[in-house]
Amino acid sequence: MSQNRITGKTRIVHRHLRFGWWSLLCFLSLGIALETMHGFKMGYYLDTNNETRRLMWTLAHTHGTLLSIVHLVFASTLRILPQENSKLQRLASPCLCGASILMPGGFFLGGLIFYGGDPGIGILLLPVGALLLLLAVSQTAMSLGQLGEKSAQKAQGKTEEAASPNQ
Repeated sequence: MSQNRITGKTRIVHRHLRFGWWSLLCFLSLGIALETMHGFKMGYYLDTNNETRRLMWTLAHTHGTLLSIVHLVFASTLRILPQENSKLQRLASPCLCGASILMPGGFFLGGLIFYGGDPGIGILLLPVGALLLLLAVSQTAMSLGQLGEKSAQKAQGKTEEAASPNQ
């Protein structure tokens, strides 16, 4: 397929497939690193006074892995849409990318430097990322709301055309 024939929708699908697979690799690697620190009983990670760090980094790994998979599902969803949807491309796509950076990043930074039992200031990225994720998911859900109805209306119109006699 030549570069001139790639549509905007295809470009967005490719972006989310790349983002999803690369971020999945990144967050699974983080999970392996956390398990390694746990296995070697590293005090920086396991000491009781570092419980906040352990929780925040585990949440960063978990949310990052989940959001990576959401990117793959989003790309698959875009592929099944019968036509391009500019709202998904202009709003949901960048919001999902932002959420996938801000949410795990907020958890990770919140555990990097913390105060007593409270996460560090990096945790403030989390609510912004959560709002972006909520916006992306709601926009995607609303775009799919009439998916079956439009297909059913087109099929019904074709059935009526075929059933009407043209004599």
